[in-house]
Amino acid sequence: MDARAWDERYAAHDLVWSAEPNRFVEEVVGPVPPGRALDVAAGEGRNAIWMVQQGWTVVAADYSAVAVDRMRRLAAERLGDEAGRLTPVVADATEPAPGGPEAFDLALLSYLQLPAPEWRLALRAAVEAVRPGGLVVVVGHAGRNLEEGWGGPSDRAVLYDPDEVLAAAAGLPVQVRSSAVRERPVEADDGAHVALDTVVVLGRTA
Repeated sequence: MDARAWDERYAAHDLVWSAEPNRFVEEVVGPVPPGRALDVAAGEGRNAIWMVQQGWTVVAADYSAVAVDRMRRLAAERLGDEAGRLTPVVADATEPAPGGPEAFDLALLSYLQLPAPEWRLALRAAVEAVRPGGLVVVVGHAGRNLEEGWGGPSDRAVLYDPDEVLAAAAGLPVQVRSSAVRERPVEADDGAHVALDTVVVLGRTA
């Protein structure tokens, strides 16, 4: 989907994604001392807003201008005086990150589902945006989810298992902190389901 298609999708709904942070983002980022974070493909800002509430200063980027406008409005409603610590920007995940190289303590790529060539560019940009010693957190729909899980994109080309994330990170200055396929319970109209997500944490080494 291009930016126009995402603009149309966001414009058609009051809230496309949950207002709560992703469970794995909360699990991984929660214990990390707050600093300066980059949220790549932030959508309506559910993770970015939560991070600000935890004490982070966040640049949240998405290539849908409609999503970014909604994020700005939601931040004003939910963060009050803290809204100034969230900077929503329109940006392409495959381009160098807003803020410049080594500007962040943490970069988050949450459900950024792109074909492999674009995904590698986005991962490289995220790694380059983080200072040495910082973290890159990847959460996404796993390839295995297509056959073994529920929901998510139906195009295998935009899904990735942990080994595919690590392959994309080959040659980048990172060390693997953790890497796994995780189960995520999902409640739908027809009952309870289990989705399979890839959760990878990388540490920038140099």
